[in-house]
Amino acid sequence: MTLVLRYAARSDRGLVRSSNQDSVYAGPRLLALADGMGGHAAGEVASKVVIASLAPLDDDDPSDDLLAQLREAVQNGNAAIAELVQQDPDLDGMGTTLTAVLFAGSRMGVVHVGDSRAYLMRGGQFSQITRDDSFVNELLEQGRITPEEAAVHPQRSLLLKALTGHEVEPSLTVREARAGDRYLICSDGLSGMVSDETLSEAIQIPDPQACADRMIELALKGGGTDNVTVIIADVVDVDFGEDAPIVGGAAGDGSDEFHQGDSPAARARALTQPAPQPRPEVQPQQEDPKVKRRRRFRWLAGAVVVLIVLAAAAIATRYFVLSQYYVGEGPGEEVVIYRGVPGSVLGIDLHAYEQGSCPPGGLCTDKLLVPALQEDARIAVKNGVKKDNLDDARKYIDDFLRPHKQLADCKPAASSTSTPPASSPPPASSASPSTPASPSSANQPAGRDCSTPAPAAPGGGN
Repeated sequence: MTLVLRYAARSDRGLVRSSNQDSVYAGPRLLALADGMGGHAAGEVASKVVIASLAPLDDDDPSDDLLAQLREAVQNGNAAIAELVQQDPDLDGMGTTLTAVLFAGSRMGVVHVGDSRAYLMRGGQFSQITRDDSFVNELLEQGRITPEEAAVHPQRSLLLKALTGHEVEPSLTVREARAGDRYLICSDGLSGMVSDETLSEAIQIPDPQACADRMIELALKGGGTDNVTVIIADVVDVDFGEDAPIVGGAAGDGSDEFHQGDSPAARARALTQPAPQPRPEVQPQQEDPKVKRRRRFRWLAGAVVVLIVLAAAAIATRYFVLSQYYVGEGPGEEVVIYRGVPGSVLGIDLHAYEQGSCPPGGLCTDKLLVPALQEDARIAVKNGVKKDNLDDARKYIDDFLRPHKQLADCKPAASSTSTPPASSPPPASSASPSTPASPSSANQPAGRDCSTPAPAAPGGGN
């Protein structure tokens, strides 16, 4: 068995309102109706925004959790209303009701906020399946007023729940769908004008479109004091159902607007509808050359301002970079001082060589190499040690790094057991007259700092 929907939707602005603030969507999987509220066309905006948030559900594949899909779509619509109000405070106070059904085979998820309604015709029984979120309905359920009093209560339009951009918890239910079910979803422009008894008779019209037309006709005959929107949907067991969505009311293009020819309701509409105003023919205007020149000047002035800002930013960046110094590893693994900061941008180095490990202006016979440093100092130099100025960088090399050199590469000469005692006079041929003898000079590596004295050779002393 394959259950599908066969549906029709109609909307009308009524006989009193100057615009239609209801929005409606009917598709193969989604039936949704929103009744906007708020002046200055704000209700129209709210209802369109919420319907737009739900419409994508008609294209999505059905999931196991229909209510989660509906809840998320409603939250998105409500958040969109809040964003619009934040952008334009004049829209504060706008909102909309919502009644929607998401169809998935033998199941239907229903979401409801406000006083729009959903009815079900099953097995000859006609019943309302949503609960009005209104002040009058609260009084009615508490037994404080009768149904007759509720119909004429002065606060019957006061809602306890609506989508206004503020936090609200919608009513969510899952229902079983059966072949032969007929659903009626309508705004209060129908339920407030037509009794449930009359609706239960009209809903038995077999064709969904003819049934929807009859519902709107009844609302207009009852006074048409509000926008009226209707969805009729049948659950049928056929291979293919309707597949073209219907978008109407404020969300549509007016193609769903109801027309009744020469009926009494149509004549009443003609009496209340404002006469169409002729549209003045718009003549193309030639742009004033002065305006064009002013526009060009403003564009050029703006471009110059942008270039000045960019140039100032570049100069400030360069000044900041060139005012920095750091000690790092240079060519030949030498410890050197760089002006700038480590790294590069777009392949351009942010630093330049400033000084080597030896102070400038003097003869350097002892360059400080990175491998000669102790491990912690070696790692720091490879990463770059930032300093506030050149003098601090110079002191860091001379006062900190040089004392932390490894002394392993400055080894004393190997001791010999044949070394004569210090008290014995050296043989005449053991040293040249012009060169004093030193125990470690023969084995001292060139270019190394070996200022630490070598330990005394074994056997020395008196």
